[in-house]
Order: sequence, then structure tokens, then C-alpha cells
Amino acid sequence: MKTSSRLITALIAVLVVSVTASLLTVAPHAQGQEVTPYPSREKTISVTGMATTYVKPDQLNISFGVETQEKTAKEALDSNSVQMNNIISAIKQTGISESEISTSSFNIYPVYESHEDKLTGRWTQEIVGYGVSNIVTVQTSKLDSAASVIDNAVNSGVNRVDSVYFSLSSPTQQKLKDDLLEKAIVNAKTRAEKALKPLNYQIIGVKFVSLDEFVIPYPTPMYKGATMDMAESRAPTPVFSSDQEISTSAQVVFIIGSN
Repeated sequence: MKTSSRLITALIAVLVVSVTASLLTVAPHAQGQEVTPYPSREKTISVTGMATTYVKPDQLNISFGVETQEKTAKEALDSNSVQMNNIISAIKQTGISESEISTSSFNIYPVYESHEDKLTGRWTQEIVGYGVSNIVTVQTSKLDSAASVIDNAVNSGVNRVDSVYFSLSSPTQQKLKDDLLEKAIVNAKTRAEKALKPLNYQIIGVKFVSLDEFVIPYPTPMYKGATMDMAESRAPTPVFSSDQEISTSAQVVFIIGSN
């Protein structure tokens, strides 16, 4: 019995040593390695969907103002304020409310003259007055008022017109964005289905969606940087709007499988 017990104990010891040696041999090779038991077999198709529409602008934008110059800053500011008040009153007579008028730029700046010293040939500058520039912007949904607003403003003292253009209001832009994004994704799905049909595959899921920016082309101004002559006799100003092309796109990666 004692001999048998010793034999069993010796066998267990040999097995323990063998297993430990095996672990020590394998462990160094396993360190620092990422184990991927099963490679990914997921099949996908990437498609870009497009959506475009044409829409009439619903917002009129007019930027204009008054530039004055006097010997002192106070005189220039007072003169500018009187003319601008007259202009605002004239604009309101066309049906534009005060909430549709905002100041976009206001500047007071010194006016210099350069003189050359005949003895030294050096040029020097001296302040000969001050200028004031006050630019306001009218944003309104009354598109038909463009001509009357411009004419009344010019006749009341405006001597600077920066731009006149039509655009889309923020609520209209948001509605168009939602509609076009949905159509772009539907277009991507339709294109993917057409491509998969001859391959005997079908869409079984969505892996990734990327929405591109909403593209609105910058409108071309009807006027830009124009100067108006108050004394000039002019016919009523014709201003017309035109449809704008709006577009967006969406990239969708679909998970696909065989039929």
C-alpha cells in the first residue's frame, strides 16, 4: 500500500511540473496580442443620396445708409442723425415696421488731408474733419416693397446703397432642410436597392449615416456698392426675385445580405 501511494504521488508531481512548464512556454508568446476569435463577415454598401428643389425667396434684404462729413465729430453725428431719422420715417411710409429695420454698421472716423513740405519733401497729415457712416438693413417678407423702399430712402437722403437681394427666411430654411434630408436618405436607399438587385442581395440594416451641409447659394445682389444722387431724377426702381436652387446630400452605409 505504501508503495502504491508513493507511486501515485510521484505521478501527480510529474503532471503538475509538466503543466507548469507548458504554461511558461506558451505565456510569453501570448503577451501583448489581441485575440480575434472570429473575423467579421459583415457585408456593406456605401451610397450617397441627393435631393434638390427650387423655391421662391420669401425675404427681402436691403442695406443702405448715410455718410456725412463735418469739421467736428459732433457736427457730423448731428447731421447724420437728422438725415437718418428722415430716411427711417420715409421707409415706414412704405409699410415697413420698425422691427424690420436694424443697424448693421455705425462708424465715426477722422478725415485727414496730406501735405508735402516743400523744403524737406516729407508728407504730413492733419485732421480736417470727421465722418460718420450709418448703415441700416431692412429685412421684410414684403417682397413687392423693394422698389418703393429704395426710392423713398434715396429721395430722403440716402447716399449709399450696399446691397439689395432676396433670400430665404430662417423658418423656411429649416422646413426645407428637414424635407430635403428625408428625401436624400430615401434616394440613397433607392440607389442601393437598384445596385443590389442584379447581385441578388438586399438591405438588412444600416451601419452609418452622414448628413452633409444644407447648400443655399449666396444670392446675387440686385445692387452692390451703389451710390445714389439725391438730385438725380429717376424712374421707379424695378427689382425682381427669382427661384433659388437648394440641395443637400446624405451618405448611408447599408448592411447587406443575400436573398
